[in-house]
Amino acid sequence: MFEGFERIEIPTAGGAARIHLRHGGSGPPLLLLHGNPQTHVAWHRIAGRLAEHFHVVATDLRGYGDSIGPDPADTANYTFRAMAQDQVEVMRALGYERFMVAGHDRGARTAHRMALDHPERVERVALLDILPTRHIWENASAEWAMSSWHWLFMAQGNGLPERMMESVPPDWFMERKIGKPGVGISIFAPEAYAEYVRCFTPKTIRASCADYRAAATLDREMDEADRDRRITCPTLVLWGTQSHTGRVYGDVLAIWRDYAVDATGGPLDCGHYVPEHAPEETLAWFLRFFGAAPVRS
Repeated sequence: MFEGFERIEIPTAGGAARIHLRHGGSGPPLLLLHGNPQTHVAWHRIAGRLAEHFHVVATDLRGYGDSIGPDPADTANYTFRAMAQDQVEVMRALGYERFMVAGHDRGARTAHRMALDHPERVERVALLDILPTRHIWENASAEWAMSSWHWLFMAQGNGLPERMMESVPPDWFMERKIGKPGVGISIFAPEAYAEYVRCFTPKTIRASCADYRAAATLDREMDEADRDRRITCPTLVLWGTQSHTGRVYGDVLAIWRDYAVDATGGPLDCGHYVPEHAPEETLAWFLRFFGAAPVRS
């Protein structure tokens, strides 16, 4: 995986985090952000071909994968604002003040916040299989809760989810977390799945629980404060027809058009893990969307 890519770590300002990443290729800069409970490896099926056209930067979010984050006891350390700031600093360290970004799952929520907080940095943004965090909380339902149980479980306090998640073998939990109903884990390459299991350590568990606690509290407050703001750059929205996102909410693009001034995209015949389940379709969309405009460094 990631043949020809260089693996490096970049510390963020003040040493708050050390972000692990792989980067390769040449051309306009394109940042790729993964979701929970994965790592940058989630992009392995398309990163190499994207690198034929772009300088691809695939990172591990703070606390995830091989990245190191600050103390997860402080929920403020794991807001999408904090995670977005990491990525802005990473791209600056690589020489880019402006760049394009694609995110899946938690990475897409990070990209959404980045586009709001740093509109001067984000040239174009692709959001894969999510709806805005505020929309999720304001439109919660029994169907959503049953399919997105981890949102409520991982946001609990007093060390409850951490202790329970750390008490079972990583591969046991991983299979039940990413093996979505009707899809399973056969869509994942064995070497990628092995990386997700390897990185599912107490460090990652504690950071990811802090991430979900922030989404239920501090991120909600930020989103409420920004209720009248919209993403101003071109926005690509993709989702899986077999994913809970499409099944629960229907026309995902129509919802995003209330949050972004220029949103395009559509559904793909796949589940939640879009870049791995539908790599060819995702790649085609990315090449059209990100290749349509030059990026200034």
